[in-house]
Amino acid sequence: MGFQCGIVGLPNVGKSTIFNALTSAGAEAANFPFCTKDPNVGVVAVPDTRLGKLSEAFKTKKEVPSFMQFVDIAGLVRGAHKGEGLGNQFLQHIRDTDAIMHVVRCFDDIDVTHVENTVDPVRDAQLILTELILKDLDTLQGRMNKDSKLAAAGQKDAKQRMDVWTKLSETFDNDQPAFSREWSNEENSVLKELHFLTAKPMFFCANVLEGEQNTGNAHVDKLKKFANELKCEVVIISGKIESEIAELKDDEKIEFLKELGMDESGLDKVIHTGYRMLGLQHYFTAGEKECRAWTVRIGAKAPEAAGVIHSDFERGFIRAETLSYADFLAMGSWNSAREKGLIRTEGKEYEVKDGDIMHFLFNV
Repeated sequence: MGFQCGIVGLPNVGKSTIFNALTSAGAEAANFPFCTKDPNVGVVAVPDTRLGKLSEAFKTKKEVPSFMQFVDIAGLVRGAHKGEGLGNQFLQHIRDTDAIMHVVRCFDDIDVTHVENTVDPVRDAQLILTELILKDLDTLQGRMNKDSKLAAAGQKDAKQRMDVWTKLSETFDNDQPAFSREWSNEENSVLKELHFLTAKPMFFCANVLEGEQNTGNAHVDKLKKFANELKCEVVIISGKIESEIAELKDDEKIEFLKELGMDESGLDKVIHTGYRMLGLQHYFTAGEKECRAWTVRIGAKAPEAAGVIHSDFERGFIRAETLSYADFLAMGSWNSAREKGLIRTEGKEYEVKDGDIMHFLFNV
């Protein structure tokens, strides 16, 4: 289990350039609208320094990180919800993603055209959000027409859904996306039935010039204020710098980031933001043959975590031998931790913690 992040934005804001840098996938990037007609997909490893330390301690033969998938969706324009600029096709690609990274141009460059002729990050961000809302509204109206008839006929489930649809309709009428409102677990379950675009977690990626990646600029400040009103995060990235980082070896990347005064690359920022938004964490399996990082939701019980490896593990779950990463680091080895009594036996109700090292016992 990883997650899939869709990259959206207006044409020529740097989506494909950033996608190339993040994934080194070589997507086409050009200075004209709709050069990305089909979604480009790239898979990248999720950085976690703990995995390397575990591999070193276990002298493992194979190290396997968890992965996330980026989907570069073609630039959207005004009227996309009605099919302008192949909008219907592009919007459909977003439905399959877990989260959305909305790339917004926050730089001035006369050599790079802007589809709206001027640089205005708030206007651009609102334009894309409006298109997503209007597309969701089309979906909602169709379902409301159906459920209203069922509710009138006395169907209880339809009445409950109509309560959710009414709240969502009010949200859209106020030009607000679904994610801007608090929803109960039951309401979220109803929303997930129709895969609303604006119900997906979203964060903004402010694309800036080289030298502005640490400080931002006036455009970024405006975007942050807008994002704060929506309770969204903003990640600042320089597409040019990320392109340079992508071409470096690991040791060279570390030195380059130090020279730029950066603690982590834009890719790492994006992944960490995505994990935080979706409530994800890592647990590990470790041994001489392989050390692997697994992605699981925060709050997942031990059988669910086992099921990430294989459904048979979840069905036949008996117990899990569990050691926290902090205890492992203090002891230096699994055997030393066992001698100190730090390895715990956990059952079906155990909630997996970030960094847990786990060994599952199950019936076939």
